Amino acid sequence: MTKKTPKTDPAAGAGIGFSWPVRVYYEDTDAGGVVYHTGYLRYMERARTEWLRHLGHSQHDLRAREGLLFAVNRITIHYRKPARIDELLEVRSTLISRGGASLAFGQTILNERGEVLCEAEVGVACLDAADMKPRRLPNSIRMELHDVN
Repeated sequence: MTKKTPKTDPAAGAGIGFSWPVRVYYEDTDAGGVVYHTGYLRYMERARTEWLRHLGHSQHDLRAREGLLFAVNRITIHYRKPARIDELLEVRSTLISRGGASLAFGQTILNERGEVLCEAEVGVACLDAADMKPRRLPNSIRMELHDVN
């Protein structure tokens, strides 16, 4: 069994475009073998987490080392077609904007035929782990995202 590796889009800048494979499992679906609407949110969360890990930052280490967390503060989603059990999906994540204490992602989930199943815009806030209040992104992350406004 070969393991798929994440793909970055070199045209998008250092790690700004990212793709992550996800397999649909039985637990993700209803009795008809169709992914629940919340399953897509989990897939997107995993892709953003793996994008961050790909840049060298695990969620655990950021909390321990920097005292910060990331939390979704808004999401707009459009479901186009159903994903089904056993399908291999691709979750594409693109960083579309960066604020002082926030990131915004465009995320698209495609099936193996390249059909768009779901599209979303996800806003993520950087929070202080101690008091859960917004805080500026650390320089270590800001520097990697310098190409994004």
